[in-house]
Amino acid sequence: MRIGPYTLKNRLIVAPMAGVTDRPFRMLCKKMGAAMAVSEMITANKALWHTTKTLRRADHEGEVEPISVQIAGSDPAQMAEAARVNVEQGAQIIDINMGCPAKKVCNVAAGSALLRDEALVGRILEAVVKAVDVPVTLKTRTGWSREHRNALRVARLAEDCGIAALALHGRTREDLYRGEAEYDTLRAVKQAISIPLIANGDIDSPQKAEHVLEHTGADAVMIGRAAQGRPWIFREIQHYLDTGELLPPPSVAEIRQVMLEHLDDLYGFYGEYSGCRIARKHIAWYTKGLRDGNVFRQAMYQLEDTGAQRRAVGEYFDRLGQFSERLVYEDSLGLDEAAEAV
Repeated sequence: MRIGPYTLKNRLIVAPMAGVTDRPFRMLCKKMGAAMAVSEMITANKALWHTTKTLRRADHEGEVEPISVQIAGSDPAQMAEAARVNVEQGAQIIDINMGCPAKKVCNVAAGSALLRDEALVGRILEAVVKAVDVPVTLKTRTGWSREHRNALRVARLAEDCGIAALALHGRTREDLYRGEAEYDTLRAVKQAISIPLIANGDIDSPQKAEHVLEHTGADAVMIGRAAQGRPWIFREIQHYLDTGELLPPPSVAEIRQVMLEHLDDLYGFYGEYSGCRIARKHIAWYTKGLRDGNVFRQAMYQLEDTGAQRRAVGEYFDRLGQFSERLVYEDSLGLDEAAEAV
């Protein structure tokens, strides 16, 4: 799998997720086997470039190459300038967001809202590609709505504009994350273009990754929600693709270590106040379905300092280790709970 001059070590890429794919998470996923991780989207609105949030999103210190930075906006000139600035700050690949379905993004005519205006899509792609001397990739969806699917036209337009690789989520903006991903559409797009296609949507197991690669003919897969609280999914998928065999679940002791190291990185990156709160959703994802997980999470959400939070996580996994060497899933965690854990 190549993107411009960069040869990736495998076909596994971490999807850009706002509020999730910060530097600590990207570095962890790469350590766990991902070849590349795309950053959270950085706005093309120059007025917001110096906010704490944007500066953190643009922080790639110590990150394994290649460094891919996603930008979002609807004005071609602003997007071009944002691309140039991020390359100056270390971006080796610029990714354009035309896939985010969030209302706050679409309401300013960015993200997947751009799919309603193919002429504007073309102007943005041309402006960004001409603005930088690094590869430019595009993340998009199959269309604005089920009645207005235009993935094939957008894919051909992207290739004509010089886009180096296309990541395609197999749903329309209207679908959000509901229903099944349209793998047939991804296959049709792959057959219509010569640039690499990265398949995205519902890839949550080694078997599913293999199926999607074979069915669509995609050059790589992009993993998003399935990596939340389960960053080892990348090594599981790679092992299965290499051998046809499933790895055993990680041990309780290993997950305890992974979690605590992740928490330490979050605390160091965000500081005491924000670190404690941002860590809550990650802890919720890690403990989803585990024995007595609901009880643990409700108590953990009440903790207000990083030291107490870290100790609680360590003690919880120590208790799990008394019951089994491997993770045993019993309870469940609703999406609303995880979303409210910040």
